[in-house]
Amino acid sequence: MITNIAIGIGSLLVGVAVGWFLLRAMTGGTLRLAKREAEQAVSSAQKEGEALKQKIELDAERDAKKRLKELESEVLDSQKEIKQDQARLVKREEGLEKLMNQLTERQEKLDSIRTDLDAQMASLESDKSAFDAERSTLRKRLEEVSGMTAQQAKEVILEEVRHDAERDANELMQQIIDDATEKARGKSREITLQAIQRYAAEHVAETTVRSVRIPSDDMKGRVIGREGRNIRALEQATGVDILIDDTPGIISVSCFDPIRRAIAGKALEKLVSDGKVHPSRIEEVVETIKEEVQETIVKKGNDAVMETNIRGLHPKIVEAAGKMHYRTSYGQNVLRHSVEVGFLCQVIADELGLDGELARRCGFLHDIGKAMDHDIDGTHPQIGMDFCRKFGEKSEAVLNAVAGHHGDIPATTPYTPIVMAADAISSARPGARRESMEMYVKRLEQLESLAKEQKGVSESYAIQAGREVRVIVDAKSISDGEAFAMSKRIAARIEEEMTFPGEIKVTVLREIRAEAIAH
Repeated sequence: MITNIAIGIGSLLVGVAVGWFLLRAMTGGTLRLAKREAEQAVSSAQKEGEALKQKIELDAERDAKKRLKELESEVLDSQKEIKQDQARLVKREEGLEKLMNQLTERQEKLDSIRTDLDAQMASLESDKSAFDAERSTLRKRLEEVSGMTAQQAKEVILEEVRHDAERDANELMQQIIDDATEKARGKSREITLQAIQRYAAEHVAETTVRSVRIPSDDMKGRVIGREGRNIRALEQATGVDILIDDTPGIISVSCFDPIRRAIAGKALEKLVSDGKVHPSRIEEVVETIKEEVQETIVKKGNDAVMETNIRGLHPKIVEAAGKMHYRTSYGQNVLRHSVEVGFLCQVIADELGLDGELARRCGFLHDIGKAMDHDIDGTHPQIGMDFCRKFGEKSEAVLNAVAGHHGDIPATTPYTPIVMAADAISSARPGARRESMEMYVKRLEQLESLAKEQKGVSESYAIQAGREVRVIVDAKSISDGEAFAMSKRIAARIEEEMTFPGEIKVTVLREIRAEAIAH
């Protein structure tokens, strides 16, 4: 191929030279001169072509030798790598062969062990068959001697055990009831006083309305929002009613659900403290407060359970107990009331010789239905009993105490009347419960209005927190005897038309003043 290229190049040069000489001959000299010059040009071109051809052939030969050496070097390198791979494969095969030998030895050992185990299992099966045969023979002999089958003998024994247990339990129960009845009149007052003296607890009273202080009217306007959108967003997120009146620096949160009321109150306080009040921020804060309140519920429930040392309660019951922290009854915190009743029940049960731990459990759980009575139809005793039974409370004493502590069902155990007594003690002691401010003011106003409706009354005043009403009458129109009769009439109307704790004293004042002026 290189030779052909050289020949082509030489021919091209010859052609160019011939053409040039012909053109020269035609234009400037004779044909002979042109021919001679052409022959010289062709000869020169042929020599140059031959020289170029030799050079190209030498270069090609030199390149071919260089490429051959490179190929030989690559072949040597490949041979070295192949030898190394072969050496590695040989080592790997030796390792695999060694491993296969070890596995073969282990398999032989396992086969030997399996053979021994099979022999032992066969021996055990043989012994078991002999044992079963001997057992069957002994059972037949026992049935022949006793005249009963094994099932009949089992039923007889169980019936005797059950009968003895029921008789002992009935005798014990009757003995406890007889002893309690015999000593009730003398011991009831003593036990009650001891229980009250041995346990006392602080109470935190809450109402159905929670007030949140607002630092300024400007902040109050920001809380309300344009056309009340912030208040509506807060009410929708929490499910409460926001009460805004002309009272400066106060916004009230109203709701029968104490947990929602607490969430709304805390959310409103947080919004006021950081100053950022808009619907998206309200939703974010409410979700955060809900998580915090849920954590508080669980913590309060666990704290109460640990305080009363009650074990084995389902987490749902513990959570329900924590919810009672936000529930009040006549201002008395229901969770603290339940803890107090639990300890009072223990004291009373210990004095009566009963199980104090069981009594404490009954007392602590007696109001558990109040944690969800706003979500479920029915009375809180029935709701509480169903709830406790649903979450694993199996004690008949506890279930009966929860359902019957208000007399809704008959008491089947002595622990139910103990819970009723402890509940009454905790609720009736001074300071345990209180009215809301609104109810308190209405009661005072009703007392004064009942007295003023009597003929001849000029003024009436409710004093000593509503425990006494003083009535001032016109001495000219009311006599002493009529004053005494008026006090009786007012007391009778108070008993008929009002609901109040304790007693209310009615005092009618008839005063005659003698006046004279000295000149």
